[in-house]
Amino acid sequence: MPTDAGNTAWILISTALVMLMTPGLALFYGGMVRRKNILSTMMMSFALLGLIGLLWVLYGYSLSFGPDRGGIIGGLDWIGLRHIGQEPSLTYATTVPHLAFMMFQAMFAIITVALVSGAIVERMKFSAFIVFSILWFTIVYCPVAHWVWGSGGWLAKLGALDFAGGTVVHINAGISALALSILLGPRKGFHEKEPMEPNNISLVVLGAGLLWFGWFGFNAGSALTSGGLASSALVATNTSAAAAAIVWMILSWIYRRPTILGTATGAVVGLVAITPAAGFVPPLAGIPIGIIAGVVCYYAMLFRAKKMGIDDSLDVWACHGVGGIWGALATGIFASVAINPSGANGLISGNAMQLAKQLLGVAVVCGFAFVVTWVLGKIVDVTIGLRVNATEETVGLDISQHGERAYGGMLR
Repeated sequence: MPTDAGNTAWILISTALVMLMTPGLALFYGGMVRRKNILSTMMMSFALLGLIGLLWVLYGYSLSFGPDRGGIIGGLDWIGLRHIGQEPSLTYATTVPHLAFMMFQAMFAIITVALVSGAIVERMKFSAFIVFSILWFTIVYCPVAHWVWGSGGWLAKLGALDFAGGTVVHINAGISALALSILLGPRKGFHEKEPMEPNNISLVVLGAGLLWFGWFGFNAGSALTSGGLASSALVATNTSAAAAAIVWMILSWIYRRPTILGTATGAVVGLVAITPAAGFVPPLAGIPIGIIAGVVCYYAMLFRAKKMGIDDSLDVWACHGVGGIWGALATGIFASVAINPSGANGLISGNAMQLAKQLLGVAVVCGFAFVVTWVLGKIVDVTIGLRVNATEETVGLDISQHGERAYGGMLR
């Protein structure tokens, strides 16, 4: 089957857009931590561009998208990119080179692992993070990606919808982040209400802007063509982000002041929530999806801090876990075959069963991600240890783990 030049160009551009999201995430996360931990936080994201980039071509793509093994995992038929070349796949993205589709999916794997890091910054050893990331990518990410997106994956066969990663990326990362943050324990001074003020909100806003920009490749690129479906997904994506940003701004204004940190966080939450739905729902559905995402994630963040007492450092669970859950359920509410004939009608279009399928997918991935992440984290903890010692934490991970500092002057 011949390749289509327009579709191929769009996938290559989208791959680059999604790649840029990981450095964007590094800035977004890095600006929110204390100045003594900014480089260590950014290093976690940036190092994964290399680590997961290698593991994906060696075996990750084969486990995620390779020939099905019982609906659970892909086989190793494509290990080391065997049989993956310039011709299109007969199964995936059939109008672009198989290599292009493979690399597009690599960027999703990279940023998903990087998302988890936001929960455990400022206290996890870099060596432990690297080992944990290898294990989590292999044992959690690859199977879930196959369940949902792989040909023969059991959730795909069931009919659960996930256009661009609400389940595979955001629920997977958000719930895993919650498990790991509980296992690791809080930062020193967390329960004593020690100030942990962001070191550079300008970096946060820059990172959020890059994430918003790259998300057009994330969602619209998942159409795998450069036609009308990509356009619809792009409009839905921007609309949801805009709605959630405004809602978050209003909520923060009601409680105190309209902060740019909150508004940027709201935009990201809206992007998270629309991700599974973008190519299945009408573009204007982005408005209620974004509004509700802004509300539920805002109050999930407050609940986590005030009631749960869990130190999820950068609120990965509240933003990505809760936002991803709402987005997956919203897909089951607003989906329409008028937008995407390859999808399904949702609750509003008279198909309540689709919402039930979405709920099952959410429940299974939440349970799997939490339990397996806990076990993997425990294994790393009893072998090489998860956490830096008290002195290293006080000095800061930039110095203690990497021998660098982001700014001159005294570290605080």
